[in-house]
Amino acid sequence: MAVEAKEILRRLKMLRSEMEQNGIDVLILVSTDPHASEYVHEHDKVTEYFSGCTSDNVTMIVEKETARLWTDGRYFISAAAELKDTGIMLMKMGQEGVPDVTAYLESVLEKGMTLGYDGRTVPAEKGRRFRKAAGDRGARVDMSFAPADRLWIGRPALPCHSVRVLSDEMSGLTFAEKLALVEEKMRDEGAMYLVLSKLDDIMWLLNIRGSDIECCPVALSYLLIGPGVADLFIQSGEVTDEFAAYAKERHIKIHEYGTFYEYLSGYHFEGDILCDSRESSDAVMEILRGKADVIDRPNPTALLKALKNPVEIANIRRTYVEDSVAVCRFICRMKHAEEPMTEMDAARLMDSLRGEIPGFLGVSFPTISAYGPNAAMAHYTPSEDGGSVIRKEGFLLVDSGGQYEGGTTDVTRTIAMGPLTGEMKRDFTLVAAANLRLLEAKFISGTTGSQLDMLPREVLYRYGMDYNHGTGHGIGYALNVHEGPQSISKSSAGGRIPVGKGMVISDEPGIYKEDRYGIRTESIVVCEEDGETEFGSFLRFEPLTFVPIDLEALDPAYMEESDIERLNKYHKTVWSVISPYLEGEELEYLREATRAFS
Repeated sequence: MAVEAKEILRRLKMLRSEMEQNGIDVLILVSTDPHASEYVHEHDKVTEYFSGCTSDNVTMIVEKETARLWTDGRYFISAAAELKDTGIMLMKMGQEGVPDVTAYLESVLEKGMTLGYDGRTVPAEKGRRFRKAAGDRGARVDMSFAPADRLWIGRPALPCHSVRVLSDEMSGLTFAEKLALVEEKMRDEGAMYLVLSKLDDIMWLLNIRGSDIECCPVALSYLLIGPGVADLFIQSGEVTDEFAAYAKERHIKIHEYGTFYEYLSGYHFEGDILCDSRESSDAVMEILRGKADVIDRPNPTALLKALKNPVEIANIRRTYVEDSVAVCRFICRMKHAEEPMTEMDAARLMDSLRGEIPGFLGVSFPTISAYGPNAAMAHYTPSEDGGSVIRKEGFLLVDSGGQYEGGTTDVTRTIAMGPLTGEMKRDFTLVAAANLRLLEAKFISGTTGSQLDMLPREVLYRYGMDYNHGTGHGIGYALNVHEGPQSISKSSAGGRIPVGKGMVISDEPGIYKEDRYGIRTESIVVCEEDGETEFGSFLRFEPLTFVPIDLEALDPAYMEESDIERLNKYHKTVWSVISPYLEGEELEYLREATRAFS
């Protein structure tokens, strides 16, 4: 529920009073939790509490007279609306003339000042930059300042839900097999110990799943790996009899979640520690630096997790077929709806159709159902009052996904609900062409995500357009819908990671025109081998998503012959894969939606 501006102003006043009492001149608040999670539980939505901004990528700086909030291009429009009349200035990340957080700190900190933040929630990589900026300016740092602990009245309690064990038949590799792979990577780095804070990495390694964070099947936890050591820190209320027996058999020692920092401080390390500063908090890294040499390298679990094994791929393929059937049924019902529907009605319909699939555990993120101008906000979600009424014209953009026992799904389709302008058809066609070019990409081994990113963007560049988000992100296996380390993007660190066999990645170019409309076409692909020649080993993408691209919104004048060939080939596959699951009106919809286009 949106918070009124006057309430945000009241909270900021209390915050500044707390800062003054504790000698804090400049305060940093971040939208992450102690585990560097993208999505966090209500307990950890500190930036939302003090700003009203619901974006999931936020850094906020509060000073005695001013407040600024940084977020990325997905949220520029929604954040501007949420910050209205709060006095908080929106800082659009990556835009010309907008300094990044570190550069801004360097411009405002002075000798004798104190920079404050909660080191438990700030990733160590960011904390290092913050502390350097302060040190260069002669300012001191207080990384124990956590005003939300005192000021947030009615703060939700930490979540606590039972964990479940993933069977070996579902995981493809046992805990012992995964641990052996991790330990091999540790040896390669010269590390004796590994400290993990990243929740999905811990879930993957231990072959367990939780439900502490909405849409993400993870449990709040920390893990210490060492010679003969596997110490798991988790709330006792999450440990079932099944998991207790499982852990005992595998020599996983269970500790209470809240004792992690104290345990770490008292632990005697006999060798170097591998700890990823991007995925661990500044507070954790500060303790480790005082214990032994820290090897700051990526978690070995991240890449191992991203390269899905054959069992996982088989389950993912099956899951995506079932999920695609639900999306096709949804589009058919939207196209033939006779009664007026709101954006929320559409979202609930999509969610309910997924709920009919065996093994469905819940949505993988809140369903984005955006009609008309609302779709120009890349991550818009309708309000509880229903949002806009969907009319028989323009575009409806629906971005949705599910969590299943056999996989995690994500798909976006933009649907023509009625008449479209020529400009709308042109833009839709360009996005479709961009999507299909990446969907059928073939590339040499070692190609990075940033290199692949040019394939879809070039289509839009020719018309002077672009989009302010990455083209693709990794997707977990019955885990987080956004998974690293790989991504298809022009600027992120993940874009420098070579795309490899077994990676599951989204393909989602878009065009967004403020106050008018938004278009995004997202299909999920899996990377497979494509043979070897004298020039090297080659890879290709294969689609996992089998949902038609709306032919009613296409203008062939903006398609090359090769684009049309790709479209017809894709639709032929969609018909072949999905038609056995549909009948009646839904089958006729699919037949028409996948007809040959020219």
